[in-house]
Amino acid sequence: MARQLERFPNLVAMFFARARERGDAPFLWTKTGGQWMSTSWTEAARQVAALATALKAIGLKRGDRVMLVSENRPEWCISDLAIMAAGCVTVPTYVTNTVRDHGHIIENSGACAIIVSTDKLARVILPAALRATNSSEKIITIEPIRTAQQGSLEFHDWHDLIARHPADPAKVAADADFGRDDLACIIYTSGTGGSPRGVMQHHGAILHNVNGCATVIAEDFGWSDEIFLSFLPLSHAYEHSAGQFFPIGLGGQIYYSEGLDKLASNIEEVRPTIMVVVPRLFEVLRTRISKGVQKQGRLSSWLLDRAIDIGNRQNGLRLTDYPARLLVDRLLKPKIAQRFGGRLKAMVSGGAPLNPDVGNFFEAMGLCLLQGYGQTEAAPVISCNRPAAGIEMDTVGPPLAETEVRIAGDGEILVRGELVMHGYWRNEAETARVLKDGWLHTGDIGEIDAKGRIRITDRKKDIIVNDKGDNVAPQKVEGMLTLQDEIAQAMIAGDRRPYMVAVIVPDAEWTQQFCAKGGARCDFARLRADSEYRAALGAAVERVNKDLSVTERIRRFIIADEPFAIENQQLTPSLKIRRHVLKDVYGERLDALYRG
Repeated sequence: MARQLERFPNLVAMFFARARERGDAPFLWTKTGGQWMSTSWTEAARQVAALATALKAIGLKRGDRVMLVSENRPEWCISDLAIMAAGCVTVPTYVTNTVRDHGHIIENSGACAIIVSTDKLARVILPAALRATNSSEKIITIEPIRTAQQGSLEFHDWHDLIARHPADPAKVAADADFGRDDLACIIYTSGTGGSPRGVMQHHGAILHNVNGCATVIAEDFGWSDEIFLSFLPLSHAYEHSAGQFFPIGLGGQIYYSEGLDKLASNIEEVRPTIMVVVPRLFEVLRTRISKGVQKQGRLSSWLLDRAIDIGNRQNGLRLTDYPARLLVDRLLKPKIAQRFGGRLKAMVSGGAPLNPDVGNFFEAMGLCLLQGYGQTEAAPVISCNRPAAGIEMDTVGPPLAETEVRIAGDGEILVRGELVMHGYWRNEAETARVLKDGWLHTGDIGEIDAKGRIRITDRKKDIIVNDKGDNVAPQKVEGMLTLQDEIAQAMIAGDRRPYMVAVIVPDAEWTQQFCAKGGARCDFARLRADSEYRAALGAAVERVNKDLSVTERIRRFIIADEPFAIENQQLTPSLKIRRHVLKDVYGERLDALYRG
């Protein structure tokens, strides 16, 4: 019988229970001086208990909100657990936030304390704290910071607080007597459509997610000593639940990646068993794998082509496919598996829709890819593909255990269960709009197939309706565009217009190759006006158009001024495009495409 996760009254209780079981086994890993160093479960529990006691000692009370501003690191997890163990509410914020972003969250959440990791991050958060009318007076710093003028702020050193307030983990665990309905954290949405809203996630909502995900692992893969590599921002609900509390529930180990630029090497070093990934990273990895294999020669390229072809015909193999599949299994798949550490059970994609072609590619490479679906308002996992139910890459699997899903008359996906938030913090109007009779109105359009798997067709509010009343799902078209070698990113538009237009970000590596062929220096300003360059991009668009309906086809496009990025506010930290920002930047030029 598959191992089952016991029922806990709150997240703190789950952590301390796992710490008692795991003892001196490694829990949190970070790279220091080129070496991976671990913090044991016992040591983590000691630090959580001490910091929770210290937070109370400096005046924090049950229900107080505490902002957490830090990159992924062991101190993030320890701080989060300590805030909750003190009976307070964690308010995670992105390290990419501006002073204005932080100011909005401080004012809206009413945070009375801030834990910040570095001097660089403090230089952004402190001006916001000083300007706040409700004044977050207590600042707790993990690393030393420079402060020329403290004003009304009260500073504390994170390590000093722990050293001065030793505490018994068992007593702190016993004092954490709050229930599953009590508020655990307020996670602010990444703002794809405007100002972030604070989603109130209670302990039971996240525990519901942990239990549902653990059931998938236990029943479909077998639950053992799981290894996770954390690299998505912990301030995002997806990583917070699936990359932190899910591993805690399993008693697993968490390695904190050194960053996206070192992700590939970290994967080979850490050899994770489970990876939590967003679709954009899968697209990047697919491109890198394809190009790497092609550079190894004609045989490797042939094997790659055969693997993809066979993968697309798993239910109808020809007799001639079997020798090719044998070669793929022996010569190609082991090399690909090694690049992912060699013991990967599953990669779980969430946070945004995954293009089925990308999913099929990884399946063809012998890697198990599970696409999940969720929202911050649902803690956030609602469903996940499962091998036992049969994996179809155009579905996001059946709902998690004890999760109700139904389709409304207009096609909207509705969700009910303990995972659903209690509402938006201090925003009754928005809460009433999305929560009706206990059902979360997701704003996503979809259907449920005969096997109970959810299929997402598009985001309700993102659907483009042209001037003839035809609906176009932008994410589908954008995903197809970015699978072309020439195109790195894309956004389409055409609401109440006669046809679709697009903003295209050319692929940097392809652009370098284009310039090298012509023997010219890669001057982007010149390339934007280069007719051959535009024609090559246009040819890529036309290849996509051949597989689209007439209403979906891209008639005209413009080249973006720069890549969509977190830094220019055109991507969310989970790498989803911010349509409202892009429309502000390119709206006039897109409108001009209908006049030319």
